[in-house]
Amino acid sequence: MASYPRRIGAVFIDWFVASGIGMIIEPDNQWVVLATFLFLHFVLLWLFGTTLGKRVFRIQVVQLGGAPIKLYQAAIRAILLCLVIPVLVIDGDSRGLHEKLAGTVEIHM
Repeated sequence: MASYPRRIGAVFIDWFVASGIGMIIEPDNQWVVLATFLFLHFVLLWLFGTTLGKRVFRIQVVQLGGAPIKLYQAAIRAILLCLVIPVLVIDGDSRGLHEKLAGTVEIHM
């Protein structure tokens, strides 16, 4: 499984990218940044199983059995990630509530 410091680093990179794109679209509107982050996270996870930040830190998101994630799993993860609180609820396996509810796990590639 991917370590927590790697995950945090990946989220910072993803947020930085979304902030840049959001500021180009509409400066000084953090809702656009959040929407961009949500969209990028959802689409990239669904299509590639990783985001830009996760790729830098060599993290892959897969189903519990190791299969690629599905559309609904990417949607659940992205929405709950944007809510922040589910990410902070962590179990003994270092999986956040957003991962448990989506049935996914982050692994180190």
